[in-house]
Amino acid sequence: MPSTRRPVIVDDSGPSLRATLGKPAREGNGRARITSRNSILNDTRPAPASHNAEWIDTRDGLEKWLSGVDGQLAVDTEFMRRNTYHAQLALVQLAHDDRHALVDPLAAPIGDALARMDAGQSPLWIMHSPSEDLGVLAPLLPQGPRRLFDTQLAAAFCGMGLGISYRALVEAVTGEQLDKGETRSDWMRRPLTAAQRLYATLDVVHLHAVHQHLDRALRERDRMAWFEHDCERLKQRACGRNGDDQPQQALRGAASWPSERQALLRRVLLWRETTAIAIDKPRPWLLQDAQVMSLVDQPPASGNELTTRTQGQRALRGQQRQQLLDVLQRPVDPDEIAATAPIPAGLDSAGRRILSGMKHEVDRLAQALDLPAGLLAPRKMLELYIATREWPDALDGWRREILEQRLSACLPGA
Repeated sequence: MPSTRRPVIVDDSGPSLRATLGKPAREGNGRARITSRNSILNDTRPAPASHNAEWIDTRDGLEKWLSGVDGQLAVDTEFMRRNTYHAQLALVQLAHDDRHALVDPLAAPIGDALARMDAGQSPLWIMHSPSEDLGVLAPLLPQGPRRLFDTQLAAAFCGMGLGISYRALVEAVTGEQLDKGETRSDWMRRPLTAAQRLYATLDVVHLHAVHQHLDRALRERDRMAWFEHDCERLKQRACGRNGDDQPQQALRGAASWPSERQALLRRVLLWRETTAIAIDKPRPWLLQDAQVMSLVDQPPASGNELTTRTQGQRALRGQQRQQLLDVLQRPVDPDEIAATAPIPAGLDSAGRRILSGMKHEVDRLAQALDLPAGLLAPRKMLELYIATREWPDALDGWRREILEQRLSACLPGA
């Protein structure tokens, strides 16, 4: 059935740019897109007053706009990474009922206004694939929104596939086909062009309609409790409250190392993370993974040797090199070894047979529940369970209730 919503129409033939709102395509975590002539991308004239979001560049203006929010709030962000650890928030897009706002965080502090609104009115934040957005907003909202509705995750619980793009989801829900066009923008520059303001506004236009459809489907399927559990975990991960305390487990090449060396590897990786955050530089600017492995496997005997082996690392200056040398040369104590989770080795032939049996059980249950198997139990978590014989934290909650008996039966001696 064709959509009754109007598509984006751009007319740049007259003295002012006019447009009617629709929704641009959005692939995964990509930014908003529209179809237009090339000239619009370089148009620096203000966006038209009609069919346009309110531009907010003061805290008072934001507080006034937020005072009318209740029930639900559609949210998106634009951000950029410029040789930093932390992404730089460039724009916040909001939608409530038929009102839209583009909030400029570069012009005025906005965090306290968002935090007070969320604490007082507690609206449901509707977002699509919001992990990165929540991470960027974390300095302003350290705990994240009180209530979150991830439309991508909801779609997975409703049998629409894992990781569905915004474009595909909007088409499935509304019947409207959105343009696949793509462009890169500098969201930090001011003023934003008319095209940029359209892109940003259109990113929140369909969120309320999509939420309405998915909320009803979740309730009909009796999946709301599972969905809310996963939204809360997503929020905790994105806001950094459950940081990776065992980063060494991602470096499978060290699985055969003795426990003392694995503990040292963990120590160096944790140092790299905290240092990268402190100086706001990308992790690889301090140390590449391969360099970490090499330094831990054969620790340098002196500062000169460390300098030689880490030459060219842009963020590893004198102070950081001295800290790293101390980290590498300090003896590993028994408490560190006890706190270090072993790195899972690759599965042998017997392990692969167990994995095949577990995947079969997961696939059967996923089909019965009309859920993606990857949502129910990712392969990586099954491998971790087989290697450690300990139930993975990522499979706790409702997953453990329906999976543990089935999967534990696949282990030898069960």
